[in-house]
Amino acid sequence: MINDIFQLYFNRWDFFLSLMLQHLELSAISILIAAILGLLLGIIISEYKKTSPVVLGMINFIYTIPSISILGFLIPFSGIGNTTAIIALTVYALLPMVRSTHTGIENIDSSIIEAARGMGSTSFQILYKIKIPLATTVILSGLRNMVIMTIALAGIASFIGAGGLGVAIYRGITTNDSAMTMAGSLLIALMALILDFFIGIVEKMIKKKWRLI
Repeated sequence: MINDIFQLYFNRWDFFLSLMLQHLELSAISILIAAILGLLLGIIISEYKKTSPVVLGMINFIYTIPSISILGFLIPFSGIGNTTAIIALTVYALLPMVRSTHTGIENIDSSIIEAARGMGSTSFQILYKIKIPLATTVILSGLRNMVIMTIALAGIASFIGAGGLGVAIYRGITTNDSAMTMAGSLLIALMALILDFFIGIVEKMIKKKWRLI
């Protein structure tokens, strides 16, 4: 099996390289959108606490729906292909970002916030200079989880005509080619580990920067 997998990589490197680039594109777009929306939603529900049960409840409900069902539900509205895959991946990626942002801000010691208000800081200054820096560790932890999850879930995009390494997995399943299936799966796992490693480095750099401010 291992020899067959490496032989596939060697003989069809251009095929797998193309799928990896497609996979990265799908994942990167979804991660970027989810990171921005998730951060904003997390901040909003932290500032307006009455909205948090509703927003978190809705996101949690969507998260319980199987990914295949979400893709099937979206097809009549956005068709098959990359657009539907990006929408579905973004929806699934929202929960860890919203929850980590909300949790990070909510766990800040209230006495620090009160002290900042007593010194005349505005709400925006408190948010930017105190809440977000102190919540950075938790937010970045949610981001790392979201990135790994999104890369893994992007493998199902091929079932609705989108690209990515799921194409290799799907082709291997339909042709009963175990080597092809494993080749696609291993590349997805490798991509997730590499990105997690680099995000970990960025996380350490950001933590160091906030400590110096």
